[in-house]
Amino acid sequence: MGLPMIAGALSAPAASMGVMIDHLGINCADLDAAKAFYDQVLGSLGFSRVMDFGVACGYGVEGDPAFWLSSYDDQPAAQREVHVAFKAADADAVHAFHEAAVAAGAEVLHAPRPWPEYHPGYYGVFVRDLDGNNVEAVTHTYVAAG
Repeated sequence: MGLPMIAGALSAPAASMGVMIDHLGINCADLDAAKAFYDQVLGSLGFSRVMDFGVACGYGVEGDPAFWLSSYDDQPAAQREVHVAFKAADADAVHAFHEAAVAAGAEVLHAPRPWPEYHPGYYGVFVRDLDGNNVEAVTHTYVAAG
């Protein structure tokens, strides 16, 4: 028996983008060791560290860091959350995700807003899902009205 379709669950613009995941992040006990490991193993596949903020770094191809490492000293291994970011077509879709997540019982970690510290055009919302994971909806095409 399949899962029932939920009316309005698929946004035509987001679904038409073809790729669902924008980026994925994991937390590491020893970030420096993890960087050395992933520099080597992802390098063998043609990927590299393309962004590094010291406490977090992104791997992929230039302009598209899709796999992220970070470290949180205050989280034991069994409690390290996974971070998944879903592609949103635009800021309106980010807000729709936020509303749907809150209605479904998610905890809001960061309300929808621009994140210029990541890069111009980055607009996202972060929520904690029912299992404790950090889930985001993000668009990279945001332009402030003005």
